[in-house]
Amino acid sequence: MEQQVLTYKDIDQSILKSLPNPTGQAYEIKIKIPEFTFLGVKNQPDFADVFITFYPKKRIIELKSLKEYVHHLRNITVSYERLINVFYDHLVEVYEPERIRVTMICNPRGGISSKLTVDSDWKVRGGDEKFSDWKNNLEDTWQVTM
Repeated sequence: MEQQVLTYKDIDQSILKSLPNPTGQAYEIKIKIPEFTFLGVKNQPDFADVFITFYPKKRIIELKSLKEYVHHLRNITVSYERLINVFYDHLVEVYEPERIRVTMICNPRGGISSKLTVDSDWKVRGGDEKFSDWKNNLEDTWQVTM
C-alpha cells in the first residue's frame, strides 16, 4: 500500500485560531518553535528552529492552535523556501498583524545550514519599511536568543 504524499497545497491554515488582542497598546510578541519538523523534498525529515516576532492589531496568536498547525506540518513534503513563505502567508492571513517577521534556521544537512527570513515590513513584501531594525541585522549571526 503506497502512502499518499502531502505537499504544501495540503497545509491546512484553518487549524490556526486567534484570540482578541486584550489591549489597543503597541507591544511585541516573540515566539520560538524549537522543534519545527517537516519532510524535505527528498521525503527525509528536516528540522529547524523558527522565531516569530509579532506586532498585533486586533488579534493575537492562540498558541495551542499554532502548536497543532506546526504538528500538522510534520507530514508535509516541502522545500525550506516554499514552507517559510506558506507559513508566513497563513500567519498574515489569519492574524492580520501590524508586523510579522518569521525566521527559520534549518539544521545542517550534508554540512550546509540555511537561515531564511520573511518580514512584512519589507517594501518588496508590501510593507512600508517603517520599522528599521531589520536593516541593522543584515550581517547578523546565526545565534538567535530569546
